[in-house]
Amino acid sequence: MAHMIWKGAISFGLVHVPVQLYPATQSEKVGFNLLDKRSIDPIGYRQINKRTGKEVTRENIVRGFEYEKEKYVVLSDDEIRSANPESTQTVDILAFVDAPDISFLYLDTPYYLAPDRKGEKVYALLREAMKASGKIGVANVVLHNKQHLAALIPVGSVLALNTLRWAAEVRDFEELKLPPEDAKKAGVTARELDMAKKLIDDMSSMWDPSEYQDTFRDDIMALVKRKIRAGKTEEIADVETPRESRKSADILDLSDLLRRSLGRGKGEPGARKRAARGADDTDEAEEESDDAPTPPRKPRTKRAPAGSGRAKTAPARKRRAA
Repeated sequence: MAHMIWKGAISFGLVHVPVQLYPATQSEKVGFNLLDKRSIDPIGYRQINKRTGKEVTRENIVRGFEYEKEKYVVLSDDEIRSANPESTQTVDILAFVDAPDISFLYLDTPYYLAPDRKGEKVYALLREAMKASGKIGVANVVLHNKQHLAALIPVGSVLALNTLRWAAEVRDFEELKLPPEDAKKAGVTARELDMAKKLIDDMSSMWDPSEYQDTFRDDIMALVKRKIRAGKTEEIADVETPRESRKSADILDLSDLLRRSLGRGKGEPGARKRAARGADDTDEAEEESDDAPTPPRKPRTKRAPAGSGRAKTAPARKRRAA
């Protein structure tokens, strides 16, 4: 189990729910150490005084707030906590809102909250009340000497705390060059829109995070294992020119592209994922005219029950007669 990183209480109205905070995620990223290629010794992180260039020991490092250019107020962790002790010990709920009202753009880091100091009953009461109302809480919390906006979310038997980005941290997409929201003004026809929705329906499934894997990490770990087995851990191998990355299909007609995507094997996960990326360069499906309907799929032939032999023997008799 992950280590507890914070202890305090959820506060809303006059209710306090004592809780402990745990990280809800763990990093699975591929990490690389910097090495001296002459000796394969690790190169450590050095804390350097930017003015003198000399190394500074950990005990001589303090926090400072820059109030003017190159002028600082030094603050210790105890001073920071004493400035507003209540805010550093509570998840202060400001409001309850409908979950869809919070855009994914604002979600930052998830944590788990567990009940503390015999707070199981009031923890369960808050969790079940939020489930019944369909609401999530918007709260203020101070973590790691920084105030965060956060969402308190009931997830099964646990209350999760997901820190949120402040409004000023989410850039306005109006500065981007985007097609008009009106489909007609964007050049999208009703027929193309209908086919695109059918493709979305074909690729729709229940969300199961276990179905998706970090294939880049898997490939890197496989490469590491191969080099260990080959005894080439300290060698840098010559690499063949990597294969060309998948190019988007040279199909200018969006209707044709959508029809090809819809024509791929329905129900096959791999086919659905390939369809989402566009038509495969190696696909030699015949091009159809814009007005031609998508040909219907042939029904699968059911196998005859074991031991009947009828499905196999009839064709064999025809061949002998010929």
